[in-house]
Amino acid sequence: MLQLKKKSLELPDSDSALPHRSDVILPTPEHFVSGNRFIEPVPANLRKAVFGLGCFWGAERLFWELEGVFSTAAGYAGGITQNPSYQDVCSGGSGHTEVVLVFFDPGKISYQALLAAFWESHDPTQGMQQGNDRGTQYRSAIYTDNAEQLAEANTSAEAFQAALSEKGYPSITTEISQLANFYYAEDYHQQYLAKNPAGYCSLAGTGACYRPQRREQATD
Repeated sequence: MLQLKKKSLELPDSDSALPHRSDVILPTPEHFVSGNRFIEPVPANLRKAVFGLGCFWGAERLFWELEGVFSTAAGYAGGITQNPSYQDVCSGGSGHTEVVLVFFDPGKISYQALLAAFWESHDPTQGMQQGNDRGTQYRSAIYTDNAEQLAEANTSAEAFQAALSEKGYPSITTEISQLANFYYAEDYHQQYLAKNPAGYCSLAGTGACYRPQRREQATD
């Protein structure tokens, strides 16, 4: 995933972004590890979440290994160009970041547990890079499926900022917003590290622990 060319670390706007593509990327819908579908329809009891924490190869493995996660997929979100290719995203011209789509069973794993895995597995203070990977596609991001997730994500950022500050880290740069569009990555990216066990993985946490803020209980 290391890039050979020096790229802009500025996001494009609607005037400068690459043109839309008409071809939709639809990878094989069955997860290489679990055999479960990662393209809807999926079981109705599942919920979904989307996270960006650098190169999506290692990030996807992080989530598929969690108990209660039904399936995962690598993809692109947060950009402008419709139906972007990997080359579009890597160029910085589409505005997307590499993300992981997570279908999870809320009866077995909570959204808070997914947030903990997200925060503790990368450095969310690095802006348009993650470790040695530089580019807009490596920015930290949480894209939420509903207003409740959005509130939880914003609160979690406040909690993790406190933990980071204790260790001397600067402010979190994670982009947090409701999901507008998710585009699947090409088939060869899906569950990449299961297909290529010796493949590149850039995940590296800060050592800070995520401690969820307790909700105040109402009193009479």
